[in-house]
Amino acid sequence: MIIIGDAVPASLRGGVVALGNFDGVHRGHQVVIGTAVAAARQQRVPALVATFDPHPSRLFRPDAPPFALTRLDQKLDLFAGLGVDGAVVVPFDRALAGLSAEAFVDDWLVARLGVRHVVTGYDFTFGAKRSGDAAVLARLGLERGFGAEAVRPVTDGQEAVSSTRIRAALVAGDMAAAAALLTRPFTVRGEVVHGAKLGRTIGVPTANIELKDYVRPRYGVYAVRVRLPDGSLVDGVANLGVRPMFTPPVELLEVWLLDWSGDLYGVTLDVALVAHLRDEAVLDGLAALQAQIAKDAAAARAVLA
Repeated sequence: MIIIGDAVPASLRGGVVALGNFDGVHRGHQVVIGTAVAAARQQRVPALVATFDPHPSRLFRPDAPPFALTRLDQKLDLFAGLGVDGAVVVPFDRALAGLSAEAFVDDWLVARLGVRHVVTGYDFTFGAKRSGDAAVLARLGLERGFGAEAVRPVTDGQEAVSSTRIRAALVAGDMAAAAALLTRPFTVRGEVVHGAKLGRTIGVPTANIELKDYVRPRYGVYAVRVRLPDGSLVDGVANLGVRPMFTPPVELLEVWLLDWSGDLYGVTLDVALVAHLRDEAVLDGLAALQAQIAKDAAAARAVLA
């Protein structure tokens, strides 16, 4: 898959474009992108996906709590797995936010991408003050010579699949519900940083990852599956939260890789949160903590088996 900046190669112009934020690349997003890929293959033209970075909400509400389901590089990896030929990252800044719906279509879709067809979700909006929607896009496409379609909501029986529902499930610690909507476990990707190194003093060396822009799932202990840079998977148990038994409180995802040893500082890991095992708790001393960690490890092994 080719990642495209401002300059779109001639080989990728004139294609079918899936357009949206696609945070999480969940089941609904996958249908939008899959529809674009299918149309592109039928018409024998490139299949592209265009996304915005940063998320528009981050520009308009910079003080809002973290809410991301995926980092940009995760989104791009997921796009590649869905069979697109290229991904366009549209920089969302004040200049872009100020474009009218017509100006956005003329600049990005017509001039830069030369689109033949555009696929969006049913609730996609664009242009200054959300002046454009699926109907506006269809009208502008008709005037400018490209097709446009909006994919109907994807439901799981009753409700539409949405990033909002996924975030709510994560906050509640319902990792199974989040995974069903995402089609995979919620996964934190991050670089291993130096911590206080308290874990190694009790025989539990942890890889520490800062959560940064990710939505905060329910604090507590999780059964996790970790993908190492070489692609191998390792089972583990992790604490996500502020470690109430230690001061000062520091919010981290602390991962203990079971039956594995090595130096991971500076390495980027993908940590899939498979199941929430328990909430964070203040225990009665170090011995109680060690005993609880052993119980948590056994519970994680059982879940991951």
